[in-house]
This record gives sequence, structure tokens and C-alpha cells, in this order.
Amino acid sequence: MKVSEVMSRGLETCRENDRLRTVVEKMVMRRCGAVPVIDDAGKLTGIVTIRDTMMPLYPNYGEYVHDTVHARDFEDMENGYPKVLGMKVREVMASNPLSITPDMSVLKAASYMGVRNLRRMPVCEEDGTLVGMVSIGDITRGLYIHKSAM
Repeated sequence: MKVSEVMSRGLETCRENDRLRTVVEKMVMRRCGAVPVIDDAGKLTGIVTIRDTMMPLYPNYGEYVHDTVHARDFEDMENGYPKVLGMKVREVMASNPLSITPDMSVLKAASYMGVRNLRRMPVCEEDGTLVGMVSIGDITRGLYIHKSAM
């Protein structure tokens, strides 16, 4: 079974200069945990996850070591979220993410995801053009539900 048989198409995407608020709204409305970042030619340049939008709220290790009492003020962190939502995607995204091709075997894709501890991966043509996303759920449905119906 190939990735193209199970991947999701019709994705929400974003650009590096988009505000995080726009991307978070897309994630919430589509109930997805990641949005691919593309350039004007439709080439994948990065990926932003819901985790990426939360990490700027937490203190870095240096801040925590120097002030263990105030570094864990969760109410203060939460009050900083409007500022985070104003940030640009390029400030938090993972650049040049690992991607797979539509003609790759789903088991090979699953092994890449397992080794890297990823729940989803962008699917790109050889030239880097984004064509879809595949998740662990997509692979599971393809292998265990659709295959067993045959």
C-alpha cells in the first residue's frame, strides 16, 4: 500500500509571515495538530504544530535555573499567550521538515515516523511540492480497516 492511498489532501497551509493566531484558528477549526508551511510556489519550507505555539510560553532552562519560584507562574505564562499569537510562523516553525513521497510504502513511512517519534508527516513530490499529509491514524486505517475489508 502506498502513502498516496491513505494520505490527506486538501490541506490547510500557511506562510512564514502569517501570524500564529491565523494558524491556531486553522488548527482548531480543522481539528488538526500541524499545518505545513509553504512558499509561493507551493514548496514545503516548514511545519508548525500546536506544541510549537505553546513552547514560547514556557521559561527557558536558564530562566528556570535563576528563578525557580517565578519561572513556573502558570497564570503569568497564560497571560502571555496573546503576545505569542502575534508572533510570525517563521519564529516557531520547524524548518525543512522530513517529508515523504506519495509513492512510498506506508510501512516505510510508518518506520520513519516511529524512529523520529512523529505523529504526522508532510507528503511532497520529488521537487518539494506539498501534495498532502499522512498521520499514524491514516496509516492505521489504511492497513487495518481498508485492507481487512478486501
